[in-house]
Amino acid sequence: MQNNYFDTLIIGSGLAGFTLALNLANEKQVCIVTKLSINAGASGWAQGGIAAALSKHDSPEKHVQDTLVAGAGLCNFEITNDIVKNGPQAIQWLIDQGVEFTRAPGSDTGYHLTNEGGHSMRRIFHSGDATGKAIQQILIDKVRQHPNIHVFEHHLAIDLITTDKVSDHPSTQKKCCFGAYVLDKKNDKVHTFAAKNTVLATGGASKVYLYTTNPDTATGDGIAMGWRAGCCVANMEFIQFHPTCLYHPYAKTFLISEAVRGEGGILKLPNNEQFMSKYDSRAELAPRDIVARAIDFEMKKRGLDCVYLDISHKPLAFLQEHFPNIYSRCMELGIDIAKQPIPVVPAAHYTCGGIVTDKKGKTDLHNLYAIGETAQTGLHGANRLASNSLLECLVIAQAASKDILNQPSVTSTKLPDWDESRVTDADEEIVISHNWDELRRFMWSYVGIVRTTKRLQRAQRRIELLREEINEYYTNFRVTSDLLELRNLVDTADLIVRSAQLRHESRGLHFSRDYPDTLPHAEDTVLKR
Repeated sequence: MQNNYFDTLIIGSGLAGFTLALNLANEKQVCIVTKLSINAGASGWAQGGIAAALSKHDSPEKHVQDTLVAGAGLCNFEITNDIVKNGPQAIQWLIDQGVEFTRAPGSDTGYHLTNEGGHSMRRIFHSGDATGKAIQQILIDKVRQHPNIHVFEHHLAIDLITTDKVSDHPSTQKKCCFGAYVLDKKNDKVHTFAAKNTVLATGGASKVYLYTTNPDTATGDGIAMGWRAGCCVANMEFIQFHPTCLYHPYAKTFLISEAVRGEGGILKLPNNEQFMSKYDSRAELAPRDIVARAIDFEMKKRGLDCVYLDISHKPLAFLQEHFPNIYSRCMELGIDIAKQPIPVVPAAHYTCGGIVTDKKGKTDLHNLYAIGETAQTGLHGANRLASNSLLECLVIAQAASKDILNQPSVTSTKLPDWDESRVTDADEEIVISHNWDELRRFMWSYVGIVRTTKRLQRAQRRIELLREEINEYYTNFRVTSDLLELRNLVDTADLIVRSAQLRHESRGLHFSRDYPDTLPHAEDTVLKR
């Protein structure tokens, strides 16, 4: 069923993928494959904003230094410097697309810049407290209107098509990627999508944990597909847990933005006692790993279900102006943030590791790129600095587009169709739902904010058993969306645990009770096939 051929195939529909598509579409035929609707990615959930040093009081050097400090010695300086210095033009590109950031006419930039944990200056460009949504809607409209961008919604990529699957490809040539097999979820048919360049832009893998701020799409699809295809993966042990996810039975994934603490929010225990100053001199403005561990420690020590984030000392008008989305959602749930503190807990938020790429998004495989949260560029190191993620999406996507546009023309390669001649329909689906729940629970219990060697060993044994069951299911039955996502989650969980087992120290987001000290020399954890 090879009826889909494009210049560039983009798997994923977030800020990175849209930015790449719009920068290519005037010269290339671009395809975007997304497993739900086009607006279902994690980028639209970003509340805080985009960090960029544009104020006269700020500088790229200060932004780089803040990033390096947060990254705990593992940031790639060259990559970090390059991304930060391209921040101002990335912001301008969004403004040119029609994105309206919150303004402050009296400021030297003309925009209101907020502060977040780990930043020494106010440098966060935002659109109220729903920046991701504002940006995504603008870019989605442009993507839909462009005649050279073809969007396939409710299509889930299964696996990449690489050199070893193409029998007539010269064996002496570097291993290549030629496209992907994709499941059309509406009719359960698998199609072959061929492309001169394929781009993984599927986001992170936080759905591998029981509690997460991410949408249901964050199942590590791109990381797992890239790994199975032969890409190197690095630093998967560094999972960022956002300190402040709203604790409420009807709001399991609602994030309370970093900016609430940046604007003066105070973390408190149920007895109204403040506690962050015991853990770090920066208190509420410490980086996320420190704040998340402090909350986790206090909750476990005292047997608490949550702690509280109090911003009620700020005027009502201030809260409604700066946090309209948070104010409105909390009011819907009976929480008046102008009068009472917000119950919060940490939750899995961001995957700092991923497929290893260079500053152009290029992977180990020829013609395969990875951008956004799927990739490990070296910017985030052992802990991502708040609001650097959207910045990375923009800068690396633009760099990848230039690299793709400068490539010489290549001829297409005949690709084999998907073979399901030896499989049958599944006889029961309960195995998948049970395994899905089991995986997320033991990852939360054993591979969460605080880890031990014994906990990691327990998780590894369970992953091996789950993988056996899932591989048997995958081999004998026709693929389904739930099965494919579970397969990707198990592969991703395995990468996280294996990476954590290799790091015999505590650094950034990885904290081990068995190795509480930080080694004098920082090294990436690189996994190779």
